[in-house]
Amino acid sequence: MKQGSPAEQKPDAVYTMTKDLFSDRAERYAGFRPHYPDALYDWLLDHTPGRDFAWDCATGNGQVARALSPHFHVVEASDISAAQLAHAWKGASNIRYSLQPAERTTFPDARFDLITIGQALHWLDVDAFHREVARVARPGALLAEWGYGLPAFPVSGIADALDHFYRETTGPFWEPERLHIDERYARLPFPFAPLPTPAFSMETAWDLHRFGGFLSSWSAVQTCVRRTGKDPVPDFVQSLTSLWPNGEMLPLRFPLFLRAGHVTGEGAVPMQG
Repeated sequence: MKQGSPAEQKPDAVYTMTKDLFSDRAERYAGFRPHYPDALYDWLLDHTPGRDFAWDCATGNGQVARALSPHFHVVEASDISAAQLAHAWKGASNIRYSLQPAERTTFPDARFDLITIGQALHWLDVDAFHREVARVARPGALLAEWGYGLPAFPVSGIADALDHFYRETTGPFWEPERLHIDERYARLPFPFAPLPTPAFSMETAWDLHRFGGFLSSWSAVQTCVRRTGKDPVPDFVQSLTSLWPNGEMLPLRFPLFLRAGHVTGEGAVPMQG
């Protein structure tokens, strides 16, 4: 692996706190992140035993809560970032946003039929989060954890340039937990019986401006700006113009990785009443 690659950093096995790396660019995050596919939600609903309560943990811009809201009586959507919650989607009255850590919530025992966390597990104290899941899940509830890495491009030159930008230009500025995305959560514990999961991907088409906005939402880019006083995105975007003419829409595919399981037996608190 090349020097400076995020994959060369070695995260601690146990975290002591949740990291908030997105409050300072919540509006940009909400505007430029890709959207999860309908097929993912269909799979989640097919494996969820009830439709009363769902918890979208680390909800960010609320995109998962929004997708779940037509299917549940109440969707609890929590985050530790007040700025993220301020920019989250507010179009459904059954979504209840709350500012609280994933590892220690105010939710009652045995509450939820479905618990989701997208692109955020690696920032948590994972063991503490799973203990909280066991407390607030109904027996048989589904826990789903997923993430995604770099997009795939039909133009190989762009893919190669992005890999260099990720590993060399921004590599030294990634938090060590980013390694878990590269490893598809392989080293993070999952103390529930896993279900076989299909492959999903986010398919979209962006112009170069939108792609630059997506890069600007990276935590490593913002860390680079703070430490060096220079934003690396404009120069990188400019370097792509010969491969990606301004205004041209190119298809992108973000492969997702998903792990999921039912919280049963010793992993769940018995339902009350």
